[in-house]
Amino acid sequence: MSEFSVHTLLDTGTVKVRDVFCAGTCRHRSAEECAANTHLVFPYRGLYARHVGQDQSVADANHVLFFNAGQGYQVSHPVDGGDASLVLAVSPGLLRELSPRELLERRDDLTYRLQSLRIDPRAQALVAMLRHSLRHGGIEPLEAEVLAVTLISRSLGPRTTHETTATQGRRRLVDRVKVLLASDLGRQWKLAEIAEHIGGSPVYLTQAFAQVEGIPLHRYHLRLRLARALDRLGQAEDMSALAQDLGFSSHSHFSAAFKQAYGRTPTAFRAAAQVKSA
Repeated sequence: MSEFSVHTLLDTGTVKVRDVFCAGTCRHRSAEECAANTHLVFPYRGLYARHVGQDQSVADANHVLFFNAGQGYQVSHPVDGGDASLVLAVSPGLLRELSPRELLERRDDLTYRLQSLRIDPRAQALVAMLRHSLRHGGIEPLEAEVLAVTLISRSLGPRTTHETTATQGRRRLVDRVKVLLASDLGRQWKLAEIAEHIGGSPVYLTQAFAQVEGIPLHRYHLRLRLARALDRLGQAEDMSALAQDLGFSSHSHFSAAFKQAYGRTPTAFRAAAQVKSA
């Protein structure tokens, strides 16, 4: 099996959308890579770590990552199972117009000063809608371009993103929690179990996570599980089994949580995205 699989889902000259899968077989840092063009990466399955110099960012379905043109980086895979991301590249003029000034190193430069931002459930839903619709031919190019622009605008908006002010030590602690959650996504974790695995008191862990991510630990975990549900809608014929796999107590509990996050039940979302069973 190849380490990478890349599928171009859309390329209009203005907007390019690729679906990228990485087998993630190497736990250690990769050789340094360099992006040719600035682009945005939306992980939707699995987890990996991206290293830019001494800075580290954990990539999971709750974040968008910024890959700057000409900036070196390395990748490592602390969790088995590989990862998958939707990669969006848009024309420089359009991306500059969509990017708030405060996210850029300089006003006239398309270099983001952050590695990543946390996104909200609406952005997660847009990632899934765009990917599923393009994969199954349920969307025209113009509509897909508009959806991609909406996704970028939503992901970079000040009301829907979170930039942390926490120390590097707290960020690294929270990164270890993210890796632990991803190692068994459907597990019904207890705070004491997480603290025992990570080290430190449950109170400190709770406070650190809220400071770094801007939302409580349990809500972060719930969003990861729901994002995994978005990913699996195309293969899940039995919603009750999917709910059980993702640690929900019942199909009704899963459906209610999904609707609260994304505005539709799983079945209605699949119909809207024209997702066909695999």
